[in-house]
Amino acid sequence: MRVEFRKVLLPSELPALMSFDRKIFPAADRFDAAYWQDVESWWMFVDGKKAGCCAFERRGKTLYLSTTGLLPPFQGRGLGALLKSWQIAYARYHGFRRLSAHCRKSNKRMIALNQEFGFRMVRTIRGYYTGPGDAAVLMELRLKHANDISR
Repeated sequence: MRVEFRKVLLPSELPALMSFDRKIFPAADRFDAAYWQDVESWWMFVDGKKAGCCAFERRGKTLYLSTTGLLPPFQGRGLGALLKSWQIAYARYHGFRRLSAHCRKSNKRMIALNQEFGFRMVRTIRGYYTGPGDAAVLMELRLKHANDISR
């Protein structure tokens, strides 16, 4: 299996990005065109096919994971863990001190995946999501860098 990450080229790939979003998320969780233009988005290709996508917002020393998704045929194959590993490596490489993300409280798979990588739950926010209504869990991972090792 060959996996590759490529930065989304905007504006030319905006329609493909929005179509991809529609295939993964309920209507209430999809981003509009203006939002996609404000974030840094990346495709995950598996054997030459678009399998996943993620988007980031740079917030000082925090990299906020706006979205992370895999198409259903690629789920359950360990690719979510690979995508999460790539996000963490990306953040470290670019000097971020922390990663943060919101996810639906009902999204047990994403919460468990984040926890496997050391994310902790910071707080729950009632009524964050609509259609269907759900609370959000804010999760955070503090990144350690080589120069953080105690002497």
